[in-house]
Amino acid sequence: MKFSAILLLAASALATPIVDPNAPPAEEVTITSAVTSGNGCPSGTVQTTFSPDKTVATFGFDAFQTYIGPKTKPQDHSKNCQIHLSLKYPGGFQFSLLEATYHGYARLDAGVTGSFTSSYYFSQAATKTSISKATISGPDYLNGLIYTKADVIENASLIWSPCGANGILNINNRITLTAPSEGKAAGELANDDATVKFTQLLAFKWRKCTN
Repeated sequence: MKFSAILLLAASALATPIVDPNAPPAEEVTITSAVTSGNGCPSGTVQTTFSPDKTVATFGFDAFQTYIGPKTKPQDHSKNCQIHLSLKYPGGFQFSLLEATYHGYARLDAGVTGSFTSSYYFSQAATKTSISKATISGPDYLNGLIYTKADVIENASLIWSPCGANGILNINNRITLTAPSEGKAAGELANDDATVKFTQLLAFKWRKCTN
């Protein structure tokens, strides 16, 4: 299924969002900035959107691609992208990251593994982090397939934005390809065509401040 079709399904599901009494009014939550850096996301190559109910942030990457094989260089095997997401929301509320979903195109020989790792922290509490991970492996993707992989963050690992203040969520993404040491196997995590590019969806949970 092309990602455009997935977006249509998501849009229809969010057309009449359920109002969460523990969340601020959706119209009062906005993304004030999304700054990116890293060899996987040069300036201008990341698009950021928010669902109508402000519970899902979607990042679309034009250049977040990795390759491995006999003719590749070590720097092709892993790419990094840091996103600094600033949200404005009413005082008395805070949010946390619940789940990360990775979507894109892969072609992997037998023995090749693609890994997706993301770490998250708020600038106001940089020592507290949470992590999401997902992997895919060949030969399931030998002929090239679209994948969707999700990782749910355990409740014990949830971190919360500042209470009564705007939150800056820092997201450190890395995608990596590994292959057997003989170097003959090849693979790619790349864009299939204009409709399938690497996309990350982050699901948020809101709550009222307790202090």
